[in-house]
Amino acid sequence: MTAKDTPTPFILVHTQDGLTTLTMNRPERLNGWTMEMMNALREAFSVAASDDKTRVMVLTGADPYYCAGVNLAGIFRLGHPRKLHAMIVEQNQALFDMFLDFPKPILAAVNGPAIGASVTSATLCDGIIASENATFSTPFAALGVTPEGCSSVQFARLTGKANAERMLAEEGWKPTAEEALAVGLIQWVVPHEKLAEEARRITGEWISSGAQRSIRGGSGSDELKAVNAKESVALADAFLSADFIKAQFRFLWSKKKWGPATMFLVMLVSRPLWARLL
Repeated sequence: MTAKDTPTPFILVHTQDGLTTLTMNRPERLNGWTMEMMNALREAFSVAASDDKTRVMVLTGADPYYCAGVNLAGIFRLGHPRKLHAMIVEQNQALFDMFLDFPKPILAAVNGPAIGASVTSATLCDGIIASENATFSTPFAALGVTPEGCSSVQFARLTGKANAERMLAEEGWKPTAEEALAVGLIQWVVPHEKLAEEARRITGEWISSGAQRSIRGGSGSDELKAVNAKESVALADAFLSADFIKAQFRFLWSKKKWGPATMFLVMLVSRPLWARLL
C-alpha cells in the first residue's frame, strides 16, 4: 500500500496498512501537553477515529521523551475563579475522555520518560509497549494535586494496590520499563531501536485478528468516564489551593521562568480575595 505522511508542527501522522501512528513532535519541549499540543492531539484522534484506513492506532513521542505531561504554565490563564475552575474541569475531563471515547484499539509506544497525564492516559489504551529507556512518573502528591486520568482506580487494577500507592504517594516511585513490566503497568519492553518495529508487529496481529477496542484491567469506558468526571473536579479544587499555587511559583522561579512565575505569584497574593468567589 502507499504510505501517507502528514506532518504538522505538533503531531506527525503516518498511516499505512491499517495502522495510524501519531508521534508527538515537540522534542525541545519534551513533548509536553500545552494547550496547542492537546488541541493537535484531539484533531488527530478525531481524524483517525473516522478514517476508514485506520484500524488501529499507535501513540508515541519524538525522542528523547515520550511526554513530560501537562504543561501547567501553558494551561493556566488569569480570570474569574469560577471560570478558571470550570476550565480546568472541562480540559482535564476532555483530555482523558478523548482516550476513553476512541473507538479503535490504541497502543501506547513509550519511547522515553513519561510523566503525569501521559502515564495515566496510556493505561486507558489497549496496551503499552516501552523502550528500555522509558520511566513512568506520576508525581501528583509531590505537586499537591490529586490523581487524574482514572489512576485512582486503574493503577490498582493493573499493578495491585500496594504498587499503585507507591506511584501515587508523595515520594513518587518512578518505575523503569523493566519494573513497570514486572508489576503489570505495561506489557512489553524492547530495546529502544526495536520499539517502532515491535509496535508494528503487535498492532499487525491486532489487525489480523480483528481486535476491538478494550481497556485493560477489566474496566469499562462508562465507568471510567464517571471516575474521570469526579477526579477532574477534585483536581480543579487542588489546582486552586494555596499550597499548589505556591509550589508552582517556587518551581517556575527556580527555573527562571519569570513570566509564568509572576502569574502564580499574583494568584497567590490575591487568593484571599478571589477564593471567596469560588
